Amino acid sequence: MPTPPAVLISVGTANPPQRYTQQDLLDRFGVSDAKVAAVFTNSHIDHRHLYLPDGEPSSETQGELLERHRSGALDMGVRAITRCLEETGLDVRDIDYLCCVTTTGFLCPGISALLVAELGLRPDVSRSDIVGMGCNAGLNGLNPVAAWSAANPGRYALMLCVEVCSAAYVWDGSMRSAVVNALFGDGAAAVLVGTSAPAGLADRPLPKVLGFSSQVLAGNLSAMRFDWDHVQAKYSFYLDPLIPYVIGANVATPVLRLLGEHGLKPDDIDHWVVHSGGKKVIDGVKYNLDLTDHELRHTRSVLRDHGNLSSGSFLFSYGRLLAEGTVQTGDYGVMMTMGPGTTIETALVRW
Repeated sequence: MPTPPAVLISVGTANPPQRYTQQDLLDRFGVSDAKVAAVFTNSHIDHRHLYLPDGEPSSETQGELLERHRSGALDMGVRAITRCLEETGLDVRDIDYLCCVTTTGFLCPGISALLVAELGLRPDVSRSDIVGMGCNAGLNGLNPVAAWSAANPGRYALMLCVEVCSAAYVWDGSMRSAVVNALFGDGAAAVLVGTSAPAGLADRPLPKVLGFSSQVLAGNLSAMRFDWDHVQAKYSFYLDPLIPYVIGANVATPVLRLLGEHGLKPDDIDHWVVHSGGKKVIDGVKYNLDLTDHELRHTRSVLRDHGNLSSGSFLFSYGRLLAEGTVQTGDYGVMMTMGPGTTIETALVRW
């Protein structure tokens, strides 16, 4: 008897309670350099949710930033998981496998162990922590979670992507740090995965995970990276200005490979769930895959309302797609994330 495929059952998201406009941030931190200010105001981002210090951010130590990552990850992670399970009728003790994804801080024990204590998951829950893979990591995490679910029919897995990007900020007045500080926001997203829906959701169409495809652009390993800033004594994230063009020039390769494996073409895809990597990155995906603004509406709206949320960004877009109520049984969807490596990750689903 064939193994049943994994299905995506429910999704839940969370952000810090504090929300800022780009101008709020420029005012709060006294940014007067016109070129730096333009990076913020031309970002196509209206608001971001952030955990920010009361005092001067440039004086924060790496240890203080790591504590922000820990406290923010637990705050948002608990709320995202709770919301993910709300409609399912399940309790956290029904979760058999927990995968936590993050890049904005390193903890040992990891977030998964901290959440077992914080939420009261069973002590025998299977766990994994995926750390340091960046914005693409949500699909890197979903791949083994879906495989685990298919190998354990009738049991439930949960993946949490939680990023406290404000815990990776460096405020030194440079253009390098301004690009990062103007783009990323804090957020968490959880998705419940299994082979069938709980009884309360049995009549809802759920997407089956049909496959994954990756493209690692090994010649661009340094294009997105963390460096140790010896002057600031903290980690500093770097984004190469050419990233949107690198992504755009290569995005069709894994997508066409994935679709070809299932006898499909881009025109057969009804829904595109794409990482909100920034306006130029989104435009690169749009033009090189010949997509419309409508097909990328949720990607752009997540960028507008939250900024780049790193690994969980695509799940925010996925949540908006579900809330819209336009998905029908038989529809195909492509999920896509991009990040350090440089890497493009894709997944094919069908409702």
